[in-house]
Amino acid sequence: MAMRMSSLFLRTLRENPADAEVPSHQLLVRAGYIRRVSPGIYTWLPLGLRVLRRVEAVVRAEMDAIGSQELLFPALLPREPYEASGRWDEYGENVFRLKDRKDADYLLGPTHEEMFTLAVKDLYSSYKDLPLSIYQIQTKYRDEARPRAGLLRGREFVMKDSYSFDLDEAGLDKSYQLHRDAYVRIFDRLGFHYVIVQAMAGAMGGSKSEEFLATAENGEDTYVRCPHCGYAANVEAVQVPVPDPLDATGVPAAHAEDTPDTPTIDTLVAHLEAAFPRADGRSWTAADTLKNVVVMLVHPDGTREPLAIGVPGDREVDEKRLGAQVEPASVEAFEEKDFARYPTLAKGYIGPGALGLAQSSGIRYLLDPRVVDGTVWVTGADESGKHVLDLVAGRDFTADGTIEAAEVRDGDACPSCGHGLESARGIEMGHIFQLGTKYAEALDLKVLDEHGKLRTVIMGSYGVGVSRAVACVAEGNHDELGLVWPRELAPADVHLVATGKDDEVFRYGEELTRALEAEGLEVLFDDRRQASPGVKFKDAELIGVPTIVVVGRGLAEGRIEVKDRRSGERREVAVADAVREVLAEVGRA
Repeated sequence: MAMRMSSLFLRTLRENPADAEVPSHQLLVRAGYIRRVSPGIYTWLPLGLRVLRRVEAVVRAEMDAIGSQELLFPALLPREPYEASGRWDEYGENVFRLKDRKDADYLLGPTHEEMFTLAVKDLYSSYKDLPLSIYQIQTKYRDEARPRAGLLRGREFVMKDSYSFDLDEAGLDKSYQLHRDAYVRIFDRLGFHYVIVQAMAGAMGGSKSEEFLATAENGEDTYVRCPHCGYAANVEAVQVPVPDPLDATGVPAAHAEDTPDTPTIDTLVAHLEAAFPRADGRSWTAADTLKNVVVMLVHPDGTREPLAIGVPGDREVDEKRLGAQVEPASVEAFEEKDFARYPTLAKGYIGPGALGLAQSSGIRYLLDPRVVDGTVWVTGADESGKHVLDLVAGRDFTADGTIEAAEVRDGDACPSCGHGLESARGIEMGHIFQLGTKYAEALDLKVLDEHGKLRTVIMGSYGVGVSRAVACVAEGNHDELGLVWPRELAPADVHLVATGKDDEVFRYGEELTRALEAEGLEVLFDDRRQASPGVKFKDAELIGVPTIVVVGRGLAEGRIEVKDRRSGERREVAVADAVREVLAEVGRA
């Protein structure tokens, strides 16, 4: 049954919504695919729902092809399984929690690892039942602090999540590769450019982890790549190459010097250059200084723990990299009230002398991996207006460990080959993890092996952002006029536009619509009598169906127009050949 725009539940807009900043958000609202309900929550209108279902069909087909079986869990979930895994607390404020009339705790599912694990535990008990792969396409909920970018960062969204269950690591490796290959086919079919990068497992837990990122200038994720060896990683997962220790035998003893009014790296470098010229003749730089940043970690149970991070002064602490390292804790700024509780910290002049679990502050102190033994630094002397020069790592100070929290910059050494890295931005579309036994152990998922002994099942987790994919495809498939859908995802095969007021135009439009439908095509027919040709053409460009057929003045001479939305190429075809020509245009000849 063709969709007729005279009755279709659709309103297009000529102006961008005030809250829409990225192209996908602007165009999906303007073209009548989605409507905002509240921040991060959207209604799928008929055209949008068609595209969403087509994305689901692609995902479902490729999951079925690797032997994964579909099921569906509820979105309303009890507290107990998440408490057993520790994630009731770990998720903190990021989940929607509620109580029933009996005061029992529930949540709206952000992910379903616990449910999958318990389902397998309930039904399977033998190694003969494995390997197993099961999946669902489900609505998820996360209480995003700052929903933004339309479907790209919402509070309610559709995901495909699948899980593999194996008896050993070799089985997990095979299941992981099957899913990875399926994801390549999925994203190839969805029609946007993407990269596969190393990633952090995050709150999901696990070891090996990769993300599929759609390349996009306005993407939220920064990743780096090496053009020399092909290494690619989410910036949060980049591991800094650790330099060899240096010989600091000839370095003088550390000495504190007056450095008034130098609470920042820039003011310190300027003062060093003026008051303490270097013996080797070169200028001081920020890289010669050691910056010590103190933050406050807030753990899921509410415990607050200060943490100090030492990084070279020419680097900033990257909030995302730091956050990934300290999960499930969250990171807050170290405020004036916190300084008051730790009087040994001199704001603007904090040094290693006061930092560390064994030092006066008792604050855990972690260093950037580049701060190796023998490196020489200028850093705070723990006294206002003073810094220490010739401070040698390993000789004059140590830390409680290292942390990958400093920003990653273009030109940094590739961890794989040593050549310079390049940065780019992307949108996370898929994430695959080797979970190992984290959830199986927490929920006691075991099976009997061939010797009759209980073995803990090894799991993998594999997610695709289904509703996000709609926005992501829109981000990569639009022009100044509107959306340009890939054919496999478009809401219709053909957008047929009848123009003018001649009854014969509309009569033939109906006839052609029925003939195309009889050939298996889905048609969006603009049969509106009151809309002008200009409005209809603008709507057709905005909606973005890949083939546009125009029935208008040329009909009197036995011609109609066929236009390719992506290239803009148009051609006239004879009415007698219309069906055959349109079928050829859409690849159905």
